[in-house]
Amino acid sequence: MTILQISDTHNRHGLLTDLPAADVIVHCGDFTDYGTEAEALDFLNWFIALPHRHKLFVAGNHDLCLWDALDIEDLPQGVRFLQDRGCEIDGVKFFGLAYNHPVGLIPDDIDVLVTHEPPAMILDVTLGAHWGNEPLRGRVFQVRPRYHLFGHAHEDNGTLMQEGIVFSNGSVLDNGYNVAYRPRLFRYKRQ
Repeated sequence: MTILQISDTHNRHGLLTDLPAADVIVHCGDFTDYGTEAEALDFLNWFIALPHRHKLFVAGNHDLCLWDALDIEDLPQGVRFLQDRGCEIDGVKFFGLAYNHPVGLIPDDIDVLVTHEPPAMILDVTLGAHWGNEPLRGRVFQVRPRYHLFGHAHEDNGTLMQEGIVFSNGSVLDNGYNVAYRPRLFRYKRQ
């Protein structure tokens, strides 16, 4: 299975052309600037039209209109809003935690965790400060997913592996909101 990760597009999703093919595309939040319904609808129309068979997304701190949403009605098949919920695709278990929600909602048995926030001290630096979530860090190392995909800290885009977990900050914009980083493609292999 191939997984394509993007995050923090802030209404600039239309600038992402020629996205690589993948079985699953994951957006880790902050697809809007001001969190309006019009911005969210513009993003959803773009996201739904992508050729990827499975499309997963979570809301970020900018995506205010979706913070309290339990679900989004009438999404096409294969498009899933992972607001404190999971799904299984070809035997791979994904779970999305909503921005700033309790980390205790993360189940023990998942393969890919999708959040907007990074865990504390892991790819979480912006403007010289750490912006990561300490309880999230503890829960990730307890649950031990194979991948933890997130964004939020624009300037700390990258991947690293710790204790067998691949951590990936997929922010595509820099702090000046310019497209600065390429979407990240992973090849998930079953163990």
